[in-house]
Amino acid sequence: MPRVFVQGSPADHYPRYAPEAGRGAVRRITEVGEEVLHRPCRDVTEFGPDLAALIDDMFRTMYVAEGAGLAANQVGVNLRLFVYDCPDDDGVRHVGHVVNPVLETPTTGRRLLDEGEGCLSVPGAVMAVPRPDRAVVRGRDRDGKAVVVEGTGYFARCLAHETDHTNGYVYLDRLSKRDKKDALRQMADRRDAVYARRAANAAAQRPVTPSGPPCSDR
Repeated sequence: MPRVFVQGSPADHYPRYAPEAGRGAVRRITEVGEEVLHRPCRDVTEFGPDLAALIDDMFRTMYVAEGAGLAANQVGVNLRLFVYDCPDDDGVRHVGHVVNPVLETPTTGRRLLDEGEGCLSVPGAVMAVPRPDRAVVRGRDRDGKAVVVEGTGYFARCLAHETDHTNGYVYLDRLSKRDKKDALRQMADRRDAVYARRAANAAAQRPVTPSGPPCSDR
Protein backbone atom coordinates (compact mmCIF):
# COMPACT_ATOMS: atom_id res chain seq x y z
CA MET A 1 0.00 0.00 0.00
CA PRO A 2 1.31 3.51 -0.78
CA ARG A 3 2.74 5.33 2.23
CA VAL A 4 1.50 8.76 1.16
CA PHE A 5 -1.63 10.10 -0.51
CA VAL A 6 -1.69 13.61 -1.97
CA GLN A 7 -5.10 15.14 -2.70
CA GLY A 8 -6.59 11.70 -2.15
CA SER A 9 -4.39 9.96 -4.72
CA PRO A 10 -1.37 7.71 -4.04
CA ALA A 11 2.11 9.17 -4.58
CA ASP A 12 5.45 7.38 -4.80
CA HIS A 13 7.36 10.09 -2.94
CA TYR A 14 6.65 13.35 -1.16
CA PRO A 15 8.88 15.84 0.68
CA ARG A 16 8.99 16.28 4.43
CA TYR A 17 6.85 19.42 4.12
CA ALA A 18 4.28 20.27 1.47
CA PRO A 19 5.96 22.54 -1.13
CA GLU A 20 3.25 25.16 -0.56
CA ALA A 21 4.78 25.90 2.84
CA GLY A 22 7.98 27.15 1.24
CA ARG A 23 6.00 29.83 -0.60
CA GLY A 24 3.78 30.81 2.31
CA ALA A 25 3.92 33.21 5.23
CA VAL A 26 2.93 32.57 8.83
CA ARG A 27 -0.43 34.01 9.82
CA ARG A 28 -1.94 34.54 13.25
CA ILE A 29 -4.14 31.66 14.40
CA THR A 30 -7.53 32.70 15.74
CA GLU A 31 -8.62 31.54 19.16
CA VAL A 32 -11.88 30.07 20.45
CA GLY A 33 -14.32 32.88 21.22
CA GLU A 34 -13.48 34.91 18.12
CA GLU A 35 -16.55 35.39 15.94
CA VAL A 36 -15.00 34.05 12.74
CA LEU A 37 -14.68 30.59 14.34
CA HIS A 38 -18.32 30.42 15.39
CA ARG A 39 -20.24 31.08 12.19
CA PRO A 40 -20.53 29.11 8.93
CA CYS A 41 -17.94 30.13 6.36
CA ARG A 42 -18.70 31.40 2.87
CA ASP A 43 -18.27 29.18 -0.17
CA VAL A 44 -15.21 29.87 -2.29
CA THR A 45 -16.40 31.22 -5.64
CA GLU A 46 -13.12 32.53 -7.09
CA PHE A 47 -10.27 30.18 -7.93
CA GLY A 48 -7.03 31.93 -8.71
CA PRO A 49 -3.77 33.32 -7.33
CA ASP A 50 -5.33 34.78 -4.17
CA LEU A 51 -6.73 31.41 -3.18
CA ALA A 52 -3.44 29.70 -3.99
CA ALA A 53 -1.54 32.20 -1.83
CA LEU A 54 -3.94 31.62 1.06
CA ILE A 55 -3.37 27.86 0.82
CA ASP A 56 0.40 28.43 0.83
CA ASP A 57 0.11 30.55 3.98
CA MET A 58 -2.14 27.99 5.66
CA PHE A 59 0.32 25.16 5.08
CA ARG A 60 3.19 27.15 6.52
CA THR A 61 1.11 28.31 9.49
CA MET A 62 -0.04 24.75 10.17
CA TYR A 63 3.52 23.41 10.22
CA VAL A 64 4.84 26.20 12.44
CA ALA A 65 2.00 25.46 14.88
CA GLU A 66 2.75 21.72 14.63
CA GLY A 67 -0.79 20.89 13.52
CA ALA A 68 -2.27 18.13 11.38
CA GLY A 69 -4.91 20.35 9.80
CA LEU A 70 -5.95 24.00 9.57
CA ALA A 71 -9.11 25.69 8.33
CA ALA A 72 -9.23 29.13 6.73
CA ASN A 73 -11.24 30.68 9.56
CA GLN A 74 -8.41 29.66 11.88
CA VAL A 75 -6.32 32.30 10.14
CA GLY A 76 -9.21 34.76 10.17
CA VAL A 77 -10.50 34.13 6.63
CA ASN A 78 -14.22 33.42 6.31
CA LEU A 79 -13.97 30.82 3.53
CA ARG A 80 -14.79 27.10 3.30
CA LEU A 81 -11.31 25.69 2.96
CA PHE A 82 -8.86 23.56 4.92
CA VAL A 83 -5.39 22.07 4.52
CA TYR A 84 -4.05 18.91 6.11
CA ASP A 85 -0.94 16.78 6.60
CA CYS A 86 -2.11 13.91 8.76
CA PRO A 87 -1.38 10.22 9.26
CA ASP A 88 -4.04 7.55 9.59
CA ASP A 89 -3.92 4.74 12.13
CA ASP A 90 -1.85 2.61 9.74
CA GLY A 91 0.87 5.24 9.47
CA VAL A 92 -0.11 6.29 5.95
CA ARG A 93 0.42 10.02 5.42
CA HIS A 94 -2.31 12.16 3.81
CA VAL A 95 -1.52 15.64 2.48
CA GLY A 96 -3.63 18.18 0.65
CA HIS A 97 -6.33 20.81 0.76
CA VAL A 98 -10.09 20.84 0.19
CA VAL A 99 -12.13 23.81 -0.98
CA ASN A 100 -15.87 23.89 -0.17
CA PRO A 101 -15.73 20.56 1.69
CA VAL A 102 -18.80 18.41 2.27
CA LEU A 103 -18.42 15.63 4.82
CA GLU A 104 -20.00 12.23 4.25
CA THR A 105 -20.03 9.66 7.04
CA PRO A 106 -20.98 6.10 6.09
CA THR A 107 -24.31 4.99 7.55
CA THR A 108 -23.29 1.34 7.70
CA GLY A 109 -20.12 -0.47 8.71
CA ARG A 110 -18.85 2.35 10.89
CA ARG A 111 -18.06 2.74 14.57
CA LEU A 112 -17.42 5.68 16.84
CA LEU A 113 -13.97 6.23 18.29
CA ASP A 114 -13.89 8.20 21.54
CA GLU A 115 -10.30 9.46 21.45
CA GLY A 116 -8.28 12.54 22.32
CA GLU A 117 -8.67 15.58 20.11
CA GLY A 118 -7.04 19.00 20.15
CA CYS A 119 -7.28 22.16 18.11
CA LEU A 120 -4.81 24.88 17.18
CA SER A 121 -7.49 27.43 18.11
CA VAL A 122 -7.82 25.89 21.58
CA PRO A 123 -4.09 25.86 22.36
CA GLY A 124 -2.95 23.24 24.83
CA ALA A 125 -6.27 21.46 25.46
CA VAL A 126 -6.95 17.83 24.56
CA MET A 127 -10.29 16.12 25.21
CA ALA A 128 -11.95 12.86 24.16
CA VAL A 129 -14.46 13.44 21.35
CA PRO A 130 -16.50 10.68 19.67
CA ARG A 131 -15.99 10.62 15.89
CA PRO A 132 -16.75 8.02 13.20
CA ASP A 133 -13.78 5.83 12.30
CA ARG A 134 -14.39 6.47 8.57
CA ALA A 135 -15.05 9.69 6.68
CA VAL A 136 -15.28 10.94 3.10
CA VAL A 137 -14.93 14.60 2.13
CA ARG A 138 -15.87 15.88 -1.31
CA GLY A 139 -14.94 19.31 -2.59
CA ARG A 140 -12.64 21.15 -5.00
CA ASP A 141 -8.94 21.86 -5.27
CA ARG A 142 -7.33 25.27 -5.73
CA ASP A 143 -8.06 25.12 -9.47
CA GLY A 144 -11.73 24.21 -9.01
CA LYS A 145 -11.32 20.54 -9.94
CA ALA A 146 -13.36 17.97 -8.04
CA VAL A 147 -11.54 16.10 -5.27
CA VAL A 148 -12.57 13.22 -3.03
CA VAL A 149 -10.59 12.41 0.12
CA GLU A 150 -11.27 9.31 2.22
CA GLY A 151 -9.89 8.63 5.67
CA THR A 152 -9.98 6.15 8.51
CA GLY A 153 -9.03 6.40 12.17
CA TYR A 154 -7.10 9.51 13.13
CA PHE A 155 -7.28 10.92 9.60
CA ALA A 156 -11.07 10.48 9.55
CA ARG A 157 -11.11 12.49 12.78
CA CYS A 158 -9.04 15.20 11.09
CA LEU A 159 -11.42 15.39 8.11
CA ALA A 160 -14.45 15.69 10.39
CA HIS A 161 -12.75 18.24 12.66
CA GLU A 162 -11.66 20.51 9.81
CA THR A 163 -15.01 20.32 8.02
CA ASP A 164 -16.66 21.26 11.32
CA HIS A 165 -14.54 24.43 11.32
CA THR A 166 -15.89 25.44 7.91
CA ASN A 167 -19.41 25.01 9.29
CA GLY A 168 -18.69 27.28 12.25
CA TYR A 169 -18.04 24.65 14.92
CA VAL A 170 -15.07 23.92 17.15
CA TYR A 171 -14.65 20.60 18.87
CA LEU A 172 -15.66 22.18 22.19
CA ASP A 173 -19.19 22.37 20.76
CA ARG A 174 -19.31 18.57 20.86
CA LEU A 175 -18.46 18.38 24.56
CA SER A 176 -20.61 18.46 27.66
CA LYS A 177 -20.57 21.71 29.65
CA ARG A 178 -18.33 20.09 32.24
CA ASP A 179 -15.83 18.82 29.67
CA LYS A 180 -15.84 22.16 27.88
CA LYS A 181 -14.90 23.90 31.13
CA ASP A 182 -12.13 21.35 31.62
CA ALA A 183 -10.79 22.07 28.12
CA LEU A 184 -10.80 25.82 28.73
CA ARG A 185 -8.93 25.30 32.01
CA GLN A 186 -6.32 23.25 30.15
CA MET A 187 -5.99 26.04 27.60
CA ALA A 188 -5.52 28.66 30.32
CA ASP A 189 -2.78 26.57 31.93
CA ARG A 190 -0.86 25.67 28.74
CA ARG A 191 -1.56 28.52 26.34
CA ASP A 192 1.62 30.50 27.05
CA ALA A 193 3.85 27.46 26.52
CA VAL A 194 2.12 26.66 23.23
CA TYR A 195 2.55 30.20 21.93
CA ALA A 196 6.20 30.24 22.98
CA ARG A 197 6.84 27.07 20.99
CA ARG A 198 5.08 28.47 17.92
CA ALA A 199 7.11 31.67 18.16
CA ALA A 200 10.34 29.65 18.36
CA ASN A 201 9.36 27.66 15.29
CA ALA A 202 8.52 30.82 13.37
CA ALA A 203 11.79 32.47 14.41
CA ALA A 204 13.69 29.44 13.14
CA GLN A 205 11.96 30.02 9.76
CA ARG A 206 10.69 26.49 9.61
CA PRO A 207 9.60 24.84 7.52
CA VAL A 208 11.57 25.70 4.40
CA THR A 209 11.31 24.22 0.96
CA PRO A 210 13.10 20.84 1.18
CA SER A 211 16.42 20.71 -0.66
CA GLY A 212 17.27 17.07 -0.01
CA PRO A 213 15.76 13.89 -1.42
CA PRO A 214 12.02 13.48 -0.92
CA CYS A 215 10.64 11.07 1.62
CA SER A 216 7.25 9.38 1.78
CA ASP A 217 6.58 9.54 5.49
CA ARG A 218 7.01 11.87 8.45
